Amino acid sequence: MQKLSAHIEMAAAEYRQETGKDELVQLWSAEYFQDCGVMDDYPGLSLIEFHALVQKALALDVERKEKRARLEQDKHKRAAKK
Repeated sequence: MQKLSAHIEMAAAEYRQETGKDELVQLWSAEYFQDCGVMDDYPGLSLIEFHALVQKALALDVERKEKRARLEQDKHKRAAKK
């Protein structure tokens, strides 16, 4: 049995790889929930909760990428001023 966090991260990564999108589609999360064993490993977890957790993981990843991009821009700006 995998940790729930591992299921969530794998689902987010797989979704982004398959679609390239950051907004999770309900049908996709339902198929993953059923086909990849999340439902079996965590019978108390609802599909709605799983969908929300994966969407949150996608959103956090977007925020990290945006922050990294801003830091990189600031770094280039400071280098250009010197």
